[in-house]
Amino acid sequence: MNPTEQARFEPLYEQMQQDLVLQGMRPKTIEAYSRAVRRVATYVNRCPDNLKEHELKDFFASLVKSHSWSTVKLDRNGIQFFYRHVLKKPWDWVKIVKPPQVRALPDILTREETFKIINITRKLRYRVFFLTAYSMGLRLGEGLRLEVGDIDGTRNRVHIRNPKGGTDRYVPLPEVTLNALRRFWSTHRNNRLLFPNAIGSAQRIRNAVGPMDRGGVQTAMKAAVSDCGIHRKITVHSLRHSYATHLLELGVDLREIQAILGHASPKTTAGYAQLTNVIRVDAAKQLQHMFQSFSIRWTDAR
Repeated sequence: MNPTEQARFEPLYEQMQQDLVLQGMRPKTIEAYSRAVRRVATYVNRCPDNLKEHELKDFFASLVKSHSWSTVKLDRNGIQFFYRHVLKKPWDWVKIVKPPQVRALPDILTREETFKIINITRKLRYRVFFLTAYSMGLRLGEGLRLEVGDIDGTRNRVHIRNPKGGTDRYVPLPEVTLNALRRFWSTHRNNRLLFPNAIGSAQRIRNAVGPMDRGGVQTAMKAAVSDCGIHRKITVHSLRHSYATHLLELGVDLREIQAILGHASPKTTAGYAQLTNVIRVDAAKQLQHMFQSFSIRWTDAR
């Protein structure tokens, strides 16, 4: 992009940042939408305020070849935001790109496979983290952000703060997880974080202000899945899917699962349903039942 085009683009891009904030967009959405506009600007090598339909078609055709449809949808939404809120122009994206409606079912684990993955994980911090994420149905980021003050041991629940969608929630905390978190915290005694960055000396870990690295958690899951001889596509997020499915199998009501998972729409939770008749039972009691035969190993973890 030459200096003239760059000078035209920069104030529009700054305006977009402001508009995204004013529209209440989440940080990850702001990042994704901004990246979309930067990407199309790089593709056409000029300020993207007067793009032709054929240019957008060429851009998305190129994007489809190298990225997933989820990325294509994010870029479509980001460029649409740029047109509608910053340029005040209409943009009929259906004529340009229309991602397919795909509702693929995620791979999930049995309870036995889940417990095996947890206890085969080599490092203690990841072992406890996987137990925590699974036993409360947490997203990866929600687990990493957990703080000491979020744990309510008296009521056996955890306060999940600032999650996806922006609505806090409480989730039931099984006794086995509470005990594991207490014991694990005693190994580092960070004043704030339950899963602090583990790089450096004991003093540095105790004073760490950031959580464990996401990449390290994902790598540990990949290794554990391989060690278990499981060949399905299992990720850290699969623990959340498995948690919801296991609660359904135990008869927990879909609405209660929706509240625990923090789904905005019941349709999202309903995707886990494999039963036509669900008996309403208390999730907290069923969680205690689900973990009554499980014991996390401490002796062989590093």
